[in-house]
Amino acid sequence: MTAVLPDETTTVALRPRFEGANIRTWVGFKHFMYLAEEAVLAWFRERGAGPSRLYHEHGLGLVIADASVQLPAVLDVDDEVTAEARHRGGGEFAVRLTARGVPVLRGRVRAALVRTGPAFDVAVPGDVPVVTEVRAGDPAPAADAAGTPFEWRWRAPYFYCQYSQPVQHSGYVRAVEEVVDRFLAARGISVGRMLDVRGWIPVVSRASVRVLAAARMEEEIETTFTVTDVLRGTMFDADVRFAVRRDGERVPVAHARILHGYAISRGPDAGRLAEFDDEVVAALLGTA
Repeated sequence: MTAVLPDETTTVALRPRFEGANIRTWVGFKHFMYLAEEAVLAWFRERGAGPSRLYHEHGLGLVIADASVQLPAVLDVDDEVTAEARHRGGGEFAVRLTARGVPVLRGRVRAALVRTGPAFDVAVPGDVPVVTEVRAGDPAPAADAAGTPFEWRWRAPYFYCQYSQPVQHSGYVRAVEEVVDRFLAARGISVGRMLDVRGWIPVVSRASVRVLAAARMEEEIETTFTVTDVLRGTMFDADVRFAVRRDGERVPVAHARILHGYAISRGPDAGRLAEFDDEVVAALLGTA
């Protein structure tokens, strides 16, 4: 493999997908992360190394292995987003999204090129690593639990996978959103109930998802969701672990974190962060 070192930054205009406008016309956190992924893909495509060409001509799968984002402002479904991906070396990108003249995402994304078959000579943009499989090492040490863990198992569907086999990064992003929804419903504070009764809407200000090892299509993925802290009575921090069972052993395949709260959607306090009362705190910690 040979390295090509072009200009390190790509800027592209994007729009959030209509699918993401679930409550009024605000876009949910996973669609922010989708846009960050699109910015990195644009960087590769601009350099003649889009995922289709890499796969079919060079036996390489372009994958997102890790992403961590902060979301300082809301995003509306009709916003035009200016997305900037700056390669910092080794497949690491600094990504910035701007809409209406203000930053709506700041984060980092790590990409890798995975061998999917016999590899042919290819000029790899920058020094993006070529690997036989995505392996990010051991998961981060488990944070101290503030609440009772919530367990959920799911079968990895083909539409969460890529290159005909492994679960892709965005599949775990979708699973993070779903496990939060299931957790809140199980604790009696579902998104629908909080919206109807209190006028509260979900707000995510920080999220990260890291792939640790390949999970395969149709494997059962064990998910553990644990609230690790309640911050200033307005946000809760949570740790999400994904694993599969192979030959009787539990194999970690991904790790995520999410910082979640609510915004008030109606009345004189509309737009402010909602303050948790005893009922909400007890539900989050499993002490109700």
